[in-house]
Amino acid sequence: MKLKNIYIIAKSSILLLVAVVTSCSKGFFEKYPLDAVSDNTFWNTENDALLALMGCYNTGAFWKGEDFWTPRSLLYLDLMAGNGSEKELIPDRVTDGTLNSAYGLIASYWANSYQKIAACNNFLDHIDQVSMDETEKEIMVAEVRTLRAYEYFNLALYYGGVPLITNVLTIEQANNVERASKEEVWSFAEKELFESYPILPVTRPADQEGRITSGASLAILGRLLMAEEKWDAAANTYKTIIDANVYTIDPEFLPLFQLGNGGGKEVILSSQYKEDVYGHVLPQYLYPETWGGWHQFSPYNELVKTFECIDGKTIEQSPLYEVHNPYENRDPRLDYTVLISDRSVFKGQTYISRPGTSSPDRFNRYNWSGYAIRKFMDDSFDGNLMNYGANWPLIRYAEVLLGYLESKLEAGDVIDRSLLDQTINKVRSRSDVNMPAVTTTESAELRSAIRRERRVEFAFEGLRYFDILRWGIAGEELNRQFTGMKLTNEPANYTDFDVDEEGYLIYQKRAFKIGVNELWPIPLSELQINSRLRQNQNPGY
Repeated sequence: MKLKNIYIIAKSSILLLVAVVTSCSKGFFEKYPLDAVSDNTFWNTENDALLALMGCYNTGAFWKGEDFWTPRSLLYLDLMAGNGSEKELIPDRVTDGTLNSAYGLIASYWANSYQKIAACNNFLDHIDQVSMDETEKEIMVAEVRTLRAYEYFNLALYYGGVPLITNVLTIEQANNVERASKEEVWSFAEKELFESYPILPVTRPADQEGRITSGASLAILGRLLMAEEKWDAAANTYKTIIDANVYTIDPEFLPLFQLGNGGGKEVILSSQYKEDVYGHVLPQYLYPETWGGWHQFSPYNELVKTFECIDGKTIEQSPLYEVHNPYENRDPRLDYTVLISDRSVFKGQTYISRPGTSSPDRFNRYNWSGYAIRKFMDDSFDGNLMNYGANWPLIRYAEVLLGYLESKLEAGDVIDRSLLDQTINKVRSRSDVNMPAVTTTESAELRSAIRRERRVEFAFEGLRYFDILRWGIAGEELNRQFTGMKLTNEPANYTDFDVDEEGYLIYQKRAFKIGVNELWPIPLSELQINSRLRQNQNPGY
């Protein structure tokens, strides 16, 4: 039975175990609940262990969020990081200078992460009670340790030091936990991943699609080591994945994000979904109103400008760039990623966001930039936009190749054309992208090329925030005026809307607080029940 098919079973059983162990009534613990699974009676067979394992994977379907697994939650991270905006400014407020500890969004990421950690801890606390094949048990334990390490890596990335909890706690213990340092949390996660990946299988049969492999555990470890600037270790970690010869770059870009992507050779780890059983609602948020969606998200023009011209040069350098026709002769991934007014066509209909039209997506109708996200719109899907079954890629092989190259560069290793062709140029040479090869080996130029490649390749997949934090550029990226679609080629004579000197809509401005907003505050809801956390809030909050 595939992972996605038994999420719903796990949701109705194993997550109730977490509810059982966190109940505050002593008498309750002395009884077997009649309407839930009890730890006292559950942990017996291999099937019990499998259900418990699925409870650790279970993040929640349909409207559930926010966390570091689900599509909307990860897309939000890219919007926070300056790739775009959301109609109600929900993610925007995390990095616009207004963030405080009472903001519910950052409380959700915290709570849902610890819910998953609680399920993992419950599994690890009880798995030894199960009589089953010891090798399979060892693999399950390695999966759960990897899942837990992923949560702790992200928690420490965004909040800094957090409580490091490795077993099920009583209510009293939970309400008195202290923060471990960011370094302690990452050291723990690193050790968990180093010890887990050799135990995990390199590949999985079709009926185990979605379960953690050694490549997935290593890829999470690669992210962590890059965040820690352990460049040699990161390069070696990524090289281990490459040398396994399991993954390849898919020849086509857009299908990676549509139905059927789960079995591709590029996707290393994904959130699993299935229509009617365990679907998600991202298309309802994503699609413009022309196609029945809410048009919830608006890319910024600063992302659009990052895409190179088809000669491999930036728009500042390329003779192919046309100021009055800026979307021509550009990296094909621009059209695969962003909907552009009067240019982009989906299912035979043109996207129109110009003012003065009757289009429901005209930019001045709501708080929109004029652009919309194209990347995850699925030409093959005709169903309910709130019941979508395509998997969401969490880690792709493209990230491994670019991470390997960046780690080699930052480690001070010699970079030659052969290495470029094995990494960044493989990503750029998909049949439907076919961008010119990167040839520079000069450190500063190559660093810029890698960072630009990561931004355009992974736009809206949840990596941009991670990148600008570890590069130390969040302040400069998020203290600026952001712009939207091009409205005129005669900005000096244009008066309908505010435009910049190139004729682009003056859209939104952010005021990221340098030295404060690099970390999220510990949520107020946690501070109110735990004085130990209240005494150690992040600076500035």
